[in-house]
Amino acid sequence: MQAILGVLFHSLGGVAAGSFYMPYNKVKGWSWETYWMMGGVMSWLIVPPIAAYLTVPGFIDIIAASSSTILGFTFLMGLLWGVGGLSYGLGVRYLGMSLGNSVVLGFCAAFGAIVPSIYYNFNPQDGKTSFTDMISNSGGQIVLFGVFVCLLGIAICGRAGMLKEKELSDEEKKKSVSEFNLIKGLIVAVISGILSSFFSFGIEAGKPLADAAVEAGYDHLFANNVTFVVILWGGLTTNLVWTTMLSVKNKSYKDFTNTNTPILKNLLFSAFAGTIWFLQFFFYGMGESKLGNGASSWILHMSTIILTANLWGIYRKEWDGVAKKTKWTIASGIIIIVLSVVLVGIGNSI
Repeated sequence: MQAILGVLFHSLGGVAAGSFYMPYNKVKGWSWETYWMMGGVMSWLIVPPIAAYLTVPGFIDIIAASSSTILGFTFLMGLLWGVGGLSYGLGVRYLGMSLGNSVVLGFCAAFGAIVPSIYYNFNPQDGKTSFTDMISNSGGQIVLFGVFVCLLGIAICGRAGMLKEKELSDEEKKKSVSEFNLIKGLIVAVISGILSSFFSFGIEAGKPLADAAVEAGYDHLFANNVTFVVILWGGLTTNLVWTTMLSVKNKSYKDFTNTNTPILKNLLFSAFAGTIWFLQFFFYGMGESKLGNGASSWILHMSTIILTANLWGIYRKEWDGVAKKTKWTIASGIIIIVLSVVLVGIGNSI
């Protein structure tokens, strides 16, 4: 039953993460940095402490009592993850929901599955599997093979993007993805996928915060909400600095007073997108409490996002007008990524 609940919670988190960008498509007349900033403030600054207060009312005391080392390292992981989140937005902007998410989250899934084990090589803990342990037993070897298969799936998805680039005119490509740019998109998607995996690392680094919440008598199901507050401070810092710099450079801060745009609607859609994005963390934390923050949890979460985002990509007609070969290529890449999830799950259960 615990495993079923874990899968359910991770699936809900994956659906939220795979859907959060959709409200941004309803924002009219604003620069990317403007609506990304507004969504980020909601998802990283406003909603996390509200969620923590509602589920772990004493979260401020827990954070205040924690060591500076734990807080600093957790914040640092959030800072690096924030770069990944920032470039994720650019990846989807340039590649679209389907291809962008497949490449970004495929890399994220692969690295997120093995990063915690590397961490435990340097900081051994009872009950935790190090990278050395992984390569020395059959279960760990299957997990690593699953990661390789995941990277293969990403390469095939990238190939589909190249075929799309050749087949469609600029006008056709921009009907579904207004700023389609394969080269830019793939570069930022790779960076995003690698750095986004540091969220998994942040959960491990901040685990003492979650443990302290349980020791204080709070429900284990919501204990990670304390950790998320600190991780997301790091993400907020990265994104706020970058979007503010762009806003000043491009003078896009004028968007907030531009009466030729639907200011209130834009604010609401941006806030809605940010809230949906936070829900992925909320449900991931609940799923992690049932399954643990191992490779299976992370890969399950990522694969649900990939599937959800690709369904949205079909809905947005991002692959309309391409040859059957291209459609089969992207479909094959997605299937291989899902297969990698199964392999990682099998390896993690041995």
